[in-house]
Amino acid sequence: MGEIMATWLAILLIVLALIIGLVGGFFLARKYMMDYLKKNPPINEEMLRMMMMQMGQKPSQKKINQMMTMMNKNMDKKI
Repeated sequence: MGEIMATWLAILLIVLALIIGLVGGFFLARKYMMDYLKKNPPINEEMLRMMMMQMGQKPSQKKINQMMTMMNKNMDKKI
């Protein structure tokens, strides 16, 4: 009887450790990606300038700064 109980306890602890590891790993990976995207944004001022020129707009530095600020605020909301 004690041997069966020990086996079930071992299985339960293994499953519990696996679930805790998965949840912890998910949150660590999420934090790492958020920090990475904050340090290395997917779009920079030069890319934004090129996009505006392709759309036929003449990009001023003020307009580019406004758009970058908007994008950064939007990124901060998602965190």
